[in-house]
Formats: sequence, structure tokens, C-alpha cells
Amino acid sequence: MTDTKTPHDLNCLTIGELEKLAAERMDKQTRDYYNEGADSGSTLRENIDAYQKYRIRPRVLRDISSIDTTVNVFGHKNSIPLGVAPTAMQCLAHDDGELATARACANKDIVMGLSSFSTTSLEDVKGALGNHPGALQLYLFEERTQSQKLIQRAKKAGYKAVMLTVDTPVLGRRNLEIRNQFKLPKHLKVANFNRDEKHDEGVKVEEKITSPSTEANESRKRSETPSATNSNKRQPPKGPISFHTHAPNPTLCWERDIAWLKEQCYPEMEVWVKGVATGEDALLACHHGVDGIVVSNHGGRQLNGALATIDALPEVVAAVHSQAGKKIPVHVDGGIRHGTDVFKALALGADFVWIGRPILWGLAYKGQEGVELALRLLSDEFKLCMGLAGVTKVEDIGPEYLVKMDRSGFVSRL
Repeated sequence: MTDTKTPHDLNCLTIGELEKLAAERMDKQTRDYYNEGADSGSTLRENIDAYQKYRIRPRVLRDISSIDTTVNVFGHKNSIPLGVAPTAMQCLAHDDGELATARACANKDIVMGLSSFSTTSLEDVKGALGNHPGALQLYLFEERTQSQKLIQRAKKAGYKAVMLTVDTPVLGRRNLEIRNQFKLPKHLKVANFNRDEKHDEGVKVEEKITSPSTEANESRKRSETPSATNSNKRQPPKGPISFHTHAPNPTLCWERDIAWLKEQCYPEMEVWVKGVATGEDALLACHHGVDGIVVSNHGGRQLNGALATIDALPEVVAAVHSQAGKKIPVHVDGGIRHGTDVFKALALGADFVWIGRPILWGLAYKGQEGVELALRLLSDEFKLCMGLAGVTKVEDIGPEYLVKMDRSGFVSRL
């Protein structure tokens, strides 16, 4: 049930051990930046802990001699129902950054999500991915020109989908970023925007952390700046593009922005929304014709006190399945640390899962080899879970394989 061809790393047999090994290799600012959640971090912790409320109901005396873990995603046969989630600035973890992650994904037949704020250009990452699919995570800026350029470059490079992050109208409060005054080291750049405007390739980028109060003041000043045509008109962010100035967009709305994004992306790329956490928004996503949903709370980095993604998932799935006609796929991220977590998410209705921090830990541990190790651990655990639960095909994993434990320890069937 496990990969017997590759020797085990005896120093690292679990994702938990990988996290500890990575922590030893990252400087404090990088470690805090990657691992922190919003405010007290309760939602970050709940994303992980919520999986423990579910227990697996294994079936026995079934022929499990041939187990197929593959699924189709973005027209590609993925080796496991799991993809590498988009995470920003991976060169902080390892010099090879996103290139190491892309090569590992290609070797393991895994789809890769790429952050708009990567430290390697989307073209170089796609080159490392080869024929394996990539999805570009997108922050739709108020000034759409740069987002439009990014979309066109992604289409040209061969990305299969754009995942619009919709849970950052404003940024959550991340106290360690503020305390550490984190900034991207001078030898690194946010590569997708740090290009020569004279050659129509982008703009210079600065990456720095400001406190939410400072951002609020800057936003207020922009909104109070008189306009030649309308003194009350909101002014979009100006100057060099950085995550903290341009990624949050309080003007995003279903009616205007999804239609515009589909116009820009179709037919080459699908349009997904990442950050849906309620049935109401799932219905709106279906109404506006998106191609898929990722149930996400931004890794617990936005609204502290929000539902764990695994707890939000069933409501979203039910809403999507209530729609007549074609059912769009529902993916989920957040808190997945073991192959059994993947199994539980699928049993609760997810079609696919995405993992973020374990990949960063693998990257910090041993670069490409470490990313492959993280993927191997999760893949081995998932296949073993399928076998011991008596399932041989991913599509056969359903709610009948789970029970839920309440706070008193009583079990209820789903």
C-alpha cells in the first residue's frame, strides 16, 4: 500500500515530523510568516482539529488487491485527489522555491496552484511543470490592467484555470507579521510584477508589511482624496504593487467581476472561486457560472473565528448538489495533515483537496526532494486508508464511511 521503490527518510515519517524539521531550517521571520494565522490563530488550529471529530467506518472482506487513487482535474489524470495549493514567496523556504515545487509536482503527477505573488515567474514555473497542469491563483486588483496582463500571460503559458481569491476584501490581522516587520529580502522579488514596463512586461514591486491600522489610514486617505470628477469616488491603490497594498480589494462583487473574469479567461482557462464558505455563496457561484469552488478560509489567515473548512464543506456541497443540471466540482483546503484527512474530506463531499503548509515545510527541509517527500507521505497514507476502509476507487468514497463524534463522545452516522 506504500511506495516501496523509494527508501523511507527515517528522520521524517509523518507531516508532523516534517513541520519540526522545517522549523529548524527556516529563519524566524519566514517561519512566522508561513505558519501564522489571523489574530489568536484559533481558526488555524480548528482547521486541523476539526478532522478529529470524524471517525472512519471501515468495511472488510473486500478485494482490495487493486486500488486506483487517480482522479481527473483540469482535464489531467492526477495520481491522487490532492493538489499543491498556491502559497506566496516560496523562495523564502528554499533557493529553488516554486521551481522545486513544480518539478516535484511533475514527478508525482500532481496539479500545482501558483500564487500571483510567487518569487518565480509564472512562465518559468510552467516550464518546470511541463505538460502537467497549473492553476493561477489571482487577486483581482482594483486597477485591472495588471491583473489583465497576468491572465493573458497565464493563457499564453498554458495554465488551465484561474482561481480568484474572494476572501480578502480586506486583510486579516496577522500580529507576527506586524511585530516582525516582515519584508521580502532584497535578493528576492515578487516575480510576476517585477518586470520592465518599457517592454510591456509589468511594474516594479516592493514587498513590505504594514499594520492593519496603517492600511486603513492609507485607504481612508485614498477615499478622501478629491477627484476631478467626483470628490467621493474611491481611489484605487497607486504606486508599486505589493501584496498588502493591492491584493485586498473591497470593491469585488459577483455581478461585475465574475463576468469580466470569464471574458478574460475563456475559452483557454476555467474560472474558479477560492474562499467560499457558505451555502448562500455556493449558490451565487453556481448562478454566475463559475467552473468550480474551493472551500477555503485562507489557511486561517483572514477571519479568525470562522468555521473550519471541513465543517463548512457539507453545506457548500449540499447547495451545489441542489442545483439542477451540471454539478460544478467542490474542492477544499485547510488543515489537511494526513492521508486519512483526505479520505474524510472526500467522504464529506469534496471532489479534491489542496495542501499548502506541508509543501512549504517539505521545501524548507530538502527543496524538491522535501516536496516529493511530503507528497509521498500523504499519498501513501491515503492509499493505505482506502485499502483498510475497503475502498478501491476514489469515486466510491462517500458519507457511509464516516461517523461524527459530538463533544460528549457520542457517535452519529452522517
